[in-house]
Amino acid sequence: MKQGIDVVGLYVRDQDEALSFYVDKLGFRVHTDVGNGGYRWLTVQHPEQPSFQLGLFLPGPPVHDEATAQALRAIVAKGAMPPLVLTVSDCRAAYDRMLALGVEFTQEPVERYGTVDAGFRDPSGNGWKMIQGRG
Repeated sequence: MKQGIDVVGLYVRDQDEALSFYVDKLGFRVHTDVGNGGYRWLTVQHPEQPSFQLGLFLPGPPVHDEATAQALRAIVAKGAMPPLVLTVSDCRAAYDRMLALGVEFTQEPVERYGTVDAGFRDPSGNGWKMIQGRG
């Protein structure tokens, strides 16, 4: 039997906006996009990591009541959620490409710890570190 983590979810303020960002600017592709009433299960995956999905989920029913959903949206918008990490082969080239596509960077590429990293945010406020892979 095979086991492991298949999906990690992010809270987003607008699923269509998030989908456009992750597909058009980061190069992810849609894995699953299905609805059930007012609920939408939307996941994307990096083309070089097909066994892992990133869920783009709205805070709210059926998981959260409205007060909790509102608090979660505010926390995400402030950039208070733990950052995710995207590994790239060339951080500076990825930075230039993504900057030209309108990605909001919070940190330009910096050399440290034997590699290069930069920081950016998605349209909902989720923070990312982009780190150049060693090797």
